[in-house]
Amino acid sequence: MNRRTLRGGRRPRGALAITLVMTALALIYLYPLILVVINSLKTFSEIMSNVVALPSRLNGENFSNAFTLMRYPNLFLNTLLVTCMGTAGVVLLASIAGFKLSRTRTRYSWLVFLVCVAPMMIPFHSFMISLVKIARNLHLTNSIWGLGVIYWGLGVPLSLFMYHGFVKTVPTDLDDCASIDGCSPLRAFFQVILPLLQPVTVSVIVINAMWMWNDFLLPLLVLSGAKKSMTLQLAAYNFFGQYKIEWQNAMAGVLLTITPAIIFYLVLQRHIIKGMVAGAVKG
Repeated sequence: MNRRTLRGGRRPRGALAITLVMTALALIYLYPLILVVINSLKTFSEIMSNVVALPSRLNGENFSNAFTLMRYPNLFLNTLLVTCMGTAGVVLLASIAGFKLSRTRTRYSWLVFLVCVAPMMIPFHSFMISLVKIARNLHLTNSIWGLGVIYWGLGVPLSLFMYHGFVKTVPTDLDDCASIDGCSPLRAFFQVILPLLQPVTVSVIVINAMWMWNDFLLPLLVLSGAKKSMTLQLAAYNFFGQYKIEWQNAMAGVLLTITPAIIFYLVLQRHIIKGMVAGAVKG
């Protein structure tokens, strides 16, 4: 970048080219979502005739039909309860375990840490049948509370890994000061250490909440026998029948399902970036 470019305030050609390429890639990635939005406003006959064409008129009945057929308020509450319960448990368990393993410097602490984070490298499909059998024996199936407990075990390894690295940036002198003031180790963690872990905590909350809200396979395996405990993803899947697919209602149902997650992510996006940058700078 030369002085003329700096004084004139114009972007260099390289930055403009990168912007154009990134815009094109963003449009490519958003194209399926754009098709979903377009087809959610069309009738079934219009979708069958031309998928990529714009609707002749905006049809809002698809959303009202999907809202009613999905029993949206009840299943929204089920999905919200599963997401909140699973995320809260993951944050609590992973933060405590990450702090303890990071502060413990023994011969076997690193081995214990590897054992705790190793499950995140194992594909879910390789053990999902065994997981469902164990969950059935523990009476965790057909219940949103049982599904939330299962999410604890699946979400803790990655979250523990994130907390373990971030806790190293917190000075150990704070632990000693809290101990001198008479705080127990657990009280010192919740009152002194945990507030300092806010950046990584926000990142953990968003990652796990987005995953649990949008998850389809595990609820299908665990809640397949309980219609009252279904999630929004399972309800949207019901529009895809064996002999008929209600495309117009399915597209509207997909939008009703993913909209809360998109809003949640956009609200906390700034905090996610801040947490990642803080961890990178401190580490």
